[in-house]
Amino acid sequence: MGHSHSHSHSHGDATARGHRRQLAIAFSITTTILVVEVVGAIWTGSLALLVDAAHMLTDAGGLALALLATNLTMRPPTAKRTWGFQRAEVIAALAQSAILLSVGVYVIVEAVQRLAAPPDLPSTELLVFGVIGLVGNIVSLAVLASSRSDNMNLRAAFLEVANDALGSVAVIVAAIVIATTGWAGADAIAALFVGALIVPRTLRLLRETLEVLLESTPRGLDLDDVREHLLGVDLVRGVHDLHATQIASNLPVLTAHIVVDEECFHDGHVPRILDALQACVAGHFEVNIEHSTFQIEPPSHSRHEHGVHD
Repeated sequence: MGHSHSHSHSHGDATARGHRRQLAIAFSITTTILVVEVVGAIWTGSLALLVDAAHMLTDAGGLALALLATNLTMRPPTAKRTWGFQRAEVIAALAQSAILLSVGVYVIVEAVQRLAAPPDLPSTELLVFGVIGLVGNIVSLAVLASSRSDNMNLRAAFLEVANDALGSVAVIVAAIVIATTGWAGADAIAALFVGALIVPRTLRLLRETLEVLLESTPRGLDLDDVREHLLGVDLVRGVHDLHATQIASNLPVLTAHIVVDEECFHDGHVPRILDALQACVAGHFEVNIEHSTFQIEPPSHSRHEHGVHD
């Protein structure tokens, strides 16, 4: 016998539409700045500006994914896709992290080479493009600020734009240093700074996406602790085949086989045991699991199961 909690895949159409509008504005601004910075990098020959443009390219992709995910939350699951398109977010994030890692490695290698022989750069033009980027990022941050804690998509989008703003600041500082001291190596230093922002975030994103694709136990959830608490539920005699995975961001699921006495199937205790089990995993741990399925079975059922494990 099994049971599963239902779960809403939308916080309401009105809320989703509001989030979609905010993300669309931020995406439009980011894309516009991206085009401007590419033109500026070609014009000035600045590595810092080119790196920041590459950074913004991946961030624009992240905002596009957030926008797409917001649209998908408004679609109900189907018989063919019972989880909708939730896993597409993870696959796209994996591709994005691979691109980001390539950009980060290129930045470090190229910046080190430029430090040895820095090219001449027009500081005034570099400053102008840096300021344009910073102003656009500040506007995007203002648009996203009010809803940045509503869900993971918006939180990630806000962080993407915040990192863009830091990259623009690095370009501005490099331009000022070049203008005041004439040291063109400041551009390479600024590029290294932006690269230092990219690589750690990329490795973290890569690790998180691989954990989901490999169906690892969600972070913050200790299965030994879960087992202990499930065994503490009244009338539960054993727990085996305990699994916890993650479909997508903020969407953990848990399944387990629960052994109870034979009498529980005749005296009406099974429904109460199910309620207690799901209340345990839904509200007791750091990771709240709303999607849980339990197979309730008598001790004699083990004779019919193959490949049983803890």
